[in-house]
Amino acid sequence: MKIGILQTGHAPDELLPTTGDVYTYFERMLDGNGFTFTTYSVVDMVFPTSITECDGWIITGSKHGAYEDIDFIAPLEGLIRDIYAADIPLVGICFGHQIIAKALGGKVEKFSGGWAVGHTDYDWDGETVALNAWHQDQVTERPADATVYAGNAFCENAALVYGNRIFTIQPHPEYGAAFINGLLDYRGKGVVPEHQMDEARANLSKPDDSPRVATQIARFFKERKIA
Repeated sequence: MKIGILQTGHAPDELLPTTGDVYTYFERMLDGNGFTFTTYSVVDMVFPTSITECDGWIITGSKHGAYEDIDFIAPLEGLIRDIYAADIPLVGICFGHQIIAKALGGKVEKFSGGWAVGHTDYDWDGETVALNAWHQDQVTERPADATVYAGNAFCENAALVYGNRIFTIQPHPEYGAAFINGLLDYRGKGVVPEHQMDEARANLSKPDDSPRVATQIARFFKERKIA
């Protein structure tokens, strides 16, 4: 099965030599499932010529906001609507989660409650799951076709499902502690409140449930179900 990675952002330049760019995290997260991958750097206006070039699609995180006036946003929203209409499985992570919601009629905005950073617990379909978060923007109004799969008191719409066609997640199952630490060093200063960065650093060694969620994503691609 061929998965197309729609890359909507880049890792900080300082991390590229050690972590690789954003798409490599998704390849590692989904390794061992028999997938092949092709990356399209849509943030740099590199788009697939056809939605049938891949058997499934995944949209990455980004430093950009889904509501910003940036060249790649409108064509990406059109691509999302085409993928959805064609019934091709689609997964979105963080910015991907948000842009899918916006493209399909939801609302995304800079959340007045502030940031979620680092190790975070979610009610994951009735169970507690811990994942790494890095966001201030949120889906504040769901599209009509979306139902909530996971959330917490801070982020009501932390994971959404759209029938058996789309599965989106606000936190980052592809991020490990090293990458979060790098974001704290190179993207957090002066942006994320200091006390939240201190707490995130203190929690870097806590285990998370990324492997479990990666398994759900792989199952969604292969079977169109997550549980």
